[in-house]
Amino acid sequence: MSAFDHILPKHLRQLQNLGSDIKLARLRRSLTADQVAERAGISRLTLLRVESGTPTVSMGAYLQVLVVLGLETGLGTAASHDELGRKLQDLGLAARKRVSNGRRKRKP
Repeated sequence: MSAFDHILPKHLRQLQNLGSDIKLARLRRSLTADQVAERAGISRLTLLRVESGTPTVSMGAYLQVLVVLGLETGLGTAASHDELGRKLQDLGLAARKRVSNGRRKRKP
């Protein structure tokens, strides 16, 4: 089973679109793949995987490339508009209490 098996097709397309946008941003800046990879501290192969939207590449690699291109500003707010989480919190459903398994630690 590969990492692709757990990602919905629409989310794979989003990653591919992100990768395409990253590549376009690099080309607009007239930077080579070697230059961006070196500045990001990743291999050229990893950069090519970022630019193709490969889901197995770490978020850190994506972030480093975005930093090199000056496009990292929106990443920090990606989860800040959590409407569902706020609604659940307001309803008191967000935090589930841990269920005890019935075992207690014995005192020595």
